[in-house]
Amino acid sequence: MKTRVLKPLLLAATAALALSACATATPYGPAGPDSRYGYSDQRITSDRYRINFSGNSVTSRDQVEMSLLLRAAELTLESGNDWFATVNRVTDRNVRYSSTGDPWYGMYGSYWGPSWRYYHRGYWSPWGGGPWGPGWGPGYDTREIDRYEASAEILVGRGAKPADDANAFDAREVVQNLGPLVARQAAQ
Repeated sequence: MKTRVLKPLLLAATAALALSACATATPYGPAGPDSRYGYSDQRITSDRYRINFSGNSVTSRDQVEMSLLLRAAELTLESGNDWFATVNRVTDRNVRYSSTGDPWYGMYGSYWGPSWRYYHRGYWSPWGGGPWGPGWGPGYDTREIDRYEASAEILVGRGAKPADDANAFDAREVVQNLGPLVARQAAQ
């Protein structure tokens, strides 16, 4: 009996560890039909663009913001310009919570006893997770998962960048400084 219960649990734990080891940050590259993660841009006028970079749950806020600035610099150079200024720039944080139950808690935790079935989650709570609701409280591992998305509207220009604008960047300098720090997509 114990083998029939333990074997599937061990297989599930091994699969979960294997999947978590494969999780990597969003590589720098265009978002496409297969993935919503990466950059996208849109020309608004001849000298103005809107750029977005969306990272997955493993991509840090710094990586998302560096990727956005790198894309702005590359787009500036691709359009034949030398500098760009961020007109507005926003980074959004999307949070969700993931809970997993501990299969051993119900057997060996504080609910175990002669009348355990009356106190076990699912029997004494209409939510199935104790008074905390589903996925919360004793026997659960709850973790916060963050995902960042940055967007900016940029103004591009030729010549020397405006010296009096703190939001203006030399595109070549940005590519030189941030390019090596950003992980790129593998060549296809």
